[in-house]
Amino acid sequence: MLNLLLTRLKQGHRTMPYPEGPPPPLPDRFRGAPTIRPTPGEDASCPPDCAQCVEACPTHAIALAERGPRFDLGRCLFCTDCIDACPTGALTHGTDWRLSTRTRQALLTDRGSVEKLAALDDALKRLFGRSLKLRQVSAGGCGGCEADVNVLSTVGWDLARFGIQIVASPRHADGVLITGCVSEHMRQALRDTYDAIPSPRVVIAVGACAISGGPFAGSPAQHDGATELLPIDLFIPGCPPHPLTILDGLLGLMGRLEGALP
Repeated sequence: MLNLLLTRLKQGHRTMPYPEGPPPPLPDRFRGAPTIRPTPGEDASCPPDCAQCVEACPTHAIALAERGPRFDLGRCLFCTDCIDACPTGALTHGTDWRLSTRTRQALLTDRGSVEKLAALDDALKRLFGRSLKLRQVSAGGCGGCEADVNVLSTVGWDLARFGIQIVASPRHADGVLITGCVSEHMRQALRDTYDAIPSPRVVIAVGACAISGGPFAGSPAQHDGATELLPIDLFIPGCPPHPLTILDGLLGLMGRLEGALP
């Protein structure tokens, strides 16, 4: 025990200060939403009639609009297929981790950014703004989103300091956090979990699979995510979302980000 205490003293404070302080460092491999270089005067521009990125996208997350490609972040796998296919190099990945939205429609963007996340209404914020207990359901996930949810409980992130906890029983929960495409075998289990949570309750969809089915969209063995099955209060896109994106979405839903970061 003494050795453990000495080791912790030597390591010092390891929990990131988010959301206070400067923006946290992100790894070089971090991929935010796909984005287009903003003006034709730059080295690379996006021809309005070019459809190579549309054809390359494995989940049909890109469509041509009046201003060029339009991205559906709820379908996007954050791979590089569209970027690799772009003949002018106009496409790239942004660096903004703040991608969560309250509505499915808000995940549609043509510039790689989303509208500012709105918190719960005042009545629900009084209930859940300081303490939010979630039952996590892996409804046919690959383990990626589940792993990034789990890492939030480590000492580097310390999710519990915000009053957010993953609990073992829906009877002890304020809401359900869903990962995975909702396979047919998990559909009823997800519904039973939701029904077991006392009202009022929140529903959070984490990852492309939970939002739209991800790479499995259209398969008869799953339900293209939970969007058509349950009323979703928070959409957190990604494949998988970075832990910072998940944390930012949860705190934004609780109204804990006001005045913290620009």
